[in-house]
Amino acid sequence: MELGTFSVSLAVNNLATSRAFYEKLGFAVIREDQAQSWLILRCGETTIGLFQGVFPRNTLTFNPGLRGSTMAPLDDFDDVREIQAHLKDQGLTLAVETSSEESGPGHIMLIDPDGNPILIEQHT
Repeated sequence: MELGTFSVSLAVNNLATSRAFYEKLGFAVIREDQAQSWLILRCGETTIGLFQGVFPRNTLTFNPGLRGSTMAPLDDFDDVREIQAHLKDQGLTLAVETSSEESGPGHIMLIDPDGNPILIEQHT
């Protein structure tokens, strides 16, 4: 099972202030939606997302179907529904499930033993 591209989604208090801070560290915005209060930044091979009012806590994020270094779509990848079925077969409880009746974009979330949210979000 391949979870996809990894990033950290940070729950921030002020998107503009956090953006300015991370840009000073060398990060550059690669995707954003100001209306939905989020942006994605990269510095080398490192990707972080800044989310204001979207997540209650910092979240580990995996994106099936995206290539790590470029975040370009992949043709062949483990669908989020396959990952969901595998995790449930392993006895894990999901906090958020996606419909197994659909295809395309979807997301699931589970919580690790220390309370850290893990988001697996498929965009394609």
